[in-house]
Amino acid sequence: MANARRIKFAVLGLLVCSLSAIGNISANDASPVYFAADVVPLLTKLGCNSGGCHGKASGQNGFALSLLGFEPELDYESLVNEARGRRISATAPERSLLLLKATGELPHGGGKRIDETSDDYRLLRDWIALGARPPGKNDPIVQRIELQPAHGVLRVKATQQIAVTAYLSDGTSRDITHRAVYQSNAPEIAAVDDRGLVRAVGQQGLVAVMARFGEKIATFQAAIPFSTGEDLAGESQTLAEISTRLDNLESNATISKFDKSLIRQWRQLAVAPSAEVDDATFLRRATLDICGTLPTPEETRQYVADTSHDKRRVLVDRLLERPEYASYFALKWADILQNRGAGYSTSKQRPGTTLFANWIRDSLAFNKPYDQFVAEILTATGSQNENPPTIWYRTVRTSTEYVESVSQAFLGVRVQCANCHHHPAERWSQTDYYGLAAVFSRVGRKGGFADAEVPTNEIIYLKSHGQVRHPRTGRAVPPRPLGGEELPSDSHLDPRLGLVRWMTRPDNPFFAKTMVNRMWAHFLGRGIIHPIDDSRSTNPPSNPELLDMLSQEFITSGYDIKHLIRAITGSLAYRLSSLPSAWNSEDTQSFSRFYPRRLSAEVLLDGISQALDVPTEFSSGPGKFPVGTRAIDLPDENVAAHFLDVFGRPARMSACECERVDAPSLAQALELVNSPEIQRKLTNESSFATTIAKSIQATDESAVRIYAEELFLKILARFPSANEVKTVEQFLASEPNRVEASRSLVWSLLATNEFLFNH
Repeated sequence: MANARRIKFAVLGLLVCSLSAIGNISANDASPVYFAADVVPLLTKLGCNSGGCHGKASGQNGFALSLLGFEPELDYESLVNEARGRRISATAPERSLLLLKATGELPHGGGKRIDETSDDYRLLRDWIALGARPPGKNDPIVQRIELQPAHGVLRVKATQQIAVTAYLSDGTSRDITHRAVYQSNAPEIAAVDDRGLVRAVGQQGLVAVMARFGEKIATFQAAIPFSTGEDLAGESQTLAEISTRLDNLESNATISKFDKSLIRQWRQLAVAPSAEVDDATFLRRATLDICGTLPTPEETRQYVADTSHDKRRVLVDRLLERPEYASYFALKWADILQNRGAGYSTSKQRPGTTLFANWIRDSLAFNKPYDQFVAEILTATGSQNENPPTIWYRTVRTSTEYVESVSQAFLGVRVQCANCHHHPAERWSQTDYYGLAAVFSRVGRKGGFADAEVPTNEIIYLKSHGQVRHPRTGRAVPPRPLGGEELPSDSHLDPRLGLVRWMTRPDNPFFAKTMVNRMWAHFLGRGIIHPIDDSRSTNPPSNPELLDMLSQEFITSGYDIKHLIRAITGSLAYRLSSLPSAWNSEDTQSFSRFYPRRLSAEVLLDGISQALDVPTEFSSGPGKFPVGTRAIDLPDENVAAHFLDVFGRPARMSACECERVDAPSLAQALELVNSPEIQRKLTNESSFATTIAKSIQATDESAVRIYAEELFLKILARFPSANEVKTVEQFLASEPNRVEASRSLVWSLLATNEFLFNH
């Protein structure tokens, strides 16, 4: 029946073209209308194949289309041949059910979508009148679309019309501005209408506007400066001051190429950076970021007193050699690599997670090149007892988990959508998704023993055969990296090795950039691509030049992680104060000031323990961890600690760092007030809060100053101001119990944002 209908429509199309006129279209001026290149993109623009309409899996009212038109052959069958062909009328195109519903002449759940006088209506009518031509193998296809302009600088309330050109495989091009679909990634900064007119609506900053035509996407990137230069209430003077400030920075001999990239963007946005931080703040910031640890009072005194011109560089070098550096970043990678302890009996799983945690820590301590680090994980084989990276395969064990963990952790892309359909905002198809899954199709497992959810102590090996089938076509999908070439399918070759070779090539578009972006976000509080593992054309980097330069530096260094950290912590952006100025108070994208962030759960608990000189006691199944074990050294997330759970410790169910929650909550506030762990530490006889109270023998000004200095250095890693010393003096004088007064003072400092945040 379907073939008969195809023949019928083809014959009717020939008849139409042989007549002088029918349906207001003549044979002489008729131009071909292609289903895939013309009709499907129009259906996408009209919303017909969206997830809320006929594009959802179940369709709508018996009519189903592929989501966003990524399967035109199926769409044609559904539109032309299903429902006894009643949706199309070749003999009377205007009476086609498709047009009658779209124009609102017949009841339509989606309402009126087009007008009878519009170009969109004429295109659909012409396609039907010309025989409702099906998609053909030789039909031209859209190879790319380009925007003009691709970049721009707009003032607030200004507009910019985008022109979109489609380039087809037959060498032709056409203006498809009125048929593209548009979307802004920051509508509060710039909105876009359905004709491609961009309007800067009010807020300033960086914005990207996506244009989609069929499965092709291009992006218009714009900056809306924070100062317009208009002669309004000192605006010109402000611009002059900003320019002078940036000129002075750029002329400094210590400015790096990375700093110059930042300065160029600040000029574009008309913002100026905050002042650089003082030594005590930089010491605390770097020590927390690199080692997850507070500086000691003695470290602060020595660093502040040091007059060396390169002391910040020397500090970073020293911190990178401390064991805490490896422990802290091992914790970060254990989250990403899902070194999970939950779901197994404690006596069976802990040796495995401990081995993997120790392997990660040792790799970081010895500064193993990042490409080697990743390769050893992805290509791991052998016993989980003897080769710790194979533990990754204990948690990540299905095709879905392979694809989504690898893509997010190492490539910085989210391809989950492509499991079921073509990614709606990127190029990834189901074939891409299952091609990456096929890379791991020959991963075999043997041995081990059942332990709750999954076997443990398995042996990972390479099977001689294995395949993944496309869920729609049922055909075997050859192994292929995302966006890469097919990998050899020889039974003697491990496709995982091919994946690693592709990933670690210098020209790989994802691998180095993902690590650079991840580390930049760790130290600066926000990624150059944000979120950090959601790289796509519709979510471009805020500073592409900076990301490219840092990535090239990382590659040239031989994927040296410590070298990358030195570059980031040596940047001007990392040295800036977190206090906003009149020139950058609204900026949240260009790193013109340091973005404060709350300490992670483990770092916060360790910080409280360090400040109070009372370690946390952690349970280890039937026993306890050794006294002095810190939270950042725990082997997995399955160690009971209510404080850590309240403050956002992740369950390690995915490779996304978004699993770690840093948003404030009422539970966190209550924990700071009522936590038994904090109370135990405060009231312990060996606690800093107790011992420092006993050390103050008098309440004269000199004694109080020494007491206040010790208090602030220990908890906040800085010297107190004169007003703060005065406040301490007044509080001590008002409290008869010196120990209780000291505990109250210590707790009040621990509960401040200055302690809870890295700033």
